[in-house]
Amino acid sequence: MTKVKRNFKDSLFRLVFHGKEELLSLYNAVNGSSYTNADDLEINTLEDVVYMGMKNDVSFLFAHYLNLYEAQSTSNPNMPLRGTIYFGDLIKGWVESNHLDMYSEKQIMIPKPKFLVFYNGLKKEPERKILRLSDSFEGGQDEEAALECTAIMLNINYGYNRELMAKCQTLHDYSYFVETVRQGVRAGKTLEEAVDEAISKSLKEGVLKDLLKKNRSEVRNVVLTEYNEELHLKNVRECGYEEGYDNGYDSGYGSGLDQGRIQNQIELVIKKVRKGQSLEQIADALETSEDQLKEIYEAVVKAAPEYDLERIKEELKIKNR
Repeated sequence: MTKVKRNFKDSLFRLVFHGKEELLSLYNAVNGSSYTNADDLEINTLEDVVYMGMKNDVSFLFAHYLNLYEAQSTSNPNMPLRGTIYFGDLIKGWVESNHLDMYSEKQIMIPKPKFLVFYNGLKKEPERKILRLSDSFEGGQDEEAALECTAIMLNINYGYNRELMAKCQTLHDYSYFVETVRQGVRAGKTLEEAVDEAISKSLKEGVLKDLLKKNRSEVRNVVLTEYNEELHLKNVRECGYEEGYDNGYDSGYGSGLDQGRIQNQIELVIKKVRKGQSLEQIADALETSEDQLKEIYEAVVKAAPEYDLERIKEELKIKNR
């Protein structure tokens, strides 16, 4: 498998929504508006701004709003902090480009900042969530704090926010394509095979049709260069399972086993189910019973209670019998 970074959905988002028509459709969907003139939309994404190794996704001026749209494949509570820094650069550039004088006695009017985060990671999140800069203030929020930045996080995993998806076909197609790639990898295909099949399936079904017809190789390269399911699952385990090793196992499963052995068993289970092996086959390979294997799975569940367990079950292909 190609050794690459995990965040392909972020840059794929930039590729899918790089045009004014696509952005206007998304803007209308999230705002309940019905604007039709995409030429009134001014894209002002700062292409040379990189934060923690990733470029910001899309920013644009429209209808008196300075809009910042970010796609995230991990749940990141620091998005308002990132937004504060990014909005500062955007507004500074806007003031300079309009030759405005901040030292004038006349008040300068600026576009209203609006920040949306489009999330489609594996951690369980609500369909809509408010993130605030003030949540990260030391000592908590108070009325004396001089600064605030609010981000609205929307869960765009396939199957979530159906009403929003129905209003924006491109967003629906983006979510569907990402899920199709995931399904291919979960079925045991290589990343290359999963991407190629997802592209072929999408073209056949009319999903992202125009983009894929014109930029099929670019979409493929974006995915292959910036996504690695294996690393993604590793990150999920590191975030959620480490606490479970300290808390979950001591309270139930594995009283007679050492913690390292439990961890090794879980790693083996994950590898084998990703190859498409059945519960019975895995139990035979590990020389354990299916009941004990189910206990291992329950330990995984205890280790990561904050994750969407149904999605974890789907990842591991372990079904209750």
